[in-house]
Amino acid sequence: MLTVENLEKRFVSHVLDGKQIVGFSPISFTVPNGTAMGLSGPSGYGKSSVLKCIYRTYLASSGRITYDSEAFGRIHLTELPENQILALRRREMGYVTQFLSVLPRVPVLDVVAEPLVHAGVDRSEARRAAGALLQRLRIDARLHDTYPATFSGGEKQRVNLARAVIRPPRLLLLDEPTASLDAAAMRVVLELLVEMKQKGTTMIAIFHDRSIMDRLMDDIYNMPEKETHS
Repeated sequence: MLTVENLEKRFVSHVLDGKQIVGFSPISFTVPNGTAMGLSGPSGYGKSSVLKCIYRTYLASSGRITYDSEAFGRIHLTELPENQILALRRREMGYVTQFLSVLPRVPVLDVVAEPLVHAGVDRSEARRAAGALLQRLRIDARLHDTYPATFSGGEKQRVNLARAVIRPPRLLLLDEPTASLDAAAMRVVLELLVEMKQKGTTMIAIFHDRSIMDRLMDDIYNMPEKETHS
């Protein structure tokens, strides 16, 4: 489904007279359809930056990302126009980080239901589906009409996951989705990810816990050591 070829990210520091800072050194890997690839390496090696380049919140400095899209066929994410990137995010790509960024005065039920509403599902049905998923992820029904800004870090993380998977994506990018969770919530999240993988969702993930990587991932890519800054 996804092929990364000689992908590299460098940041330019304008306060340091244009000095280039290496986000990650050139990487190459392939992720077959329906499989899960883990990114492994010490903190600072650029794992999160790789996911952001795939999702196109970062523009890669060089290299190519080839993706077999259901909507557009075989495409290069590094070159795709912004309108098509936005369409991919709505239709077939999901991205889960440790941080939740949403409009401040929208109830959590509507935050999670929004992808279904955009897909044409009746709002009341979308809200019912969102409520069921939130309860499965151990977000009490009493909280469903409150604002996510009042939630704990672990609750926000589960809301972020719920919003990304309520309309199951073809490609799911996961950046430490269990980092702030207690053991019980972590078990529920992992069960959900296993189910999604069994149903065909392709995943690229970062987990700080190697035992989770070994359980869920089909393959693990070890990030190369970063080059010296220039």
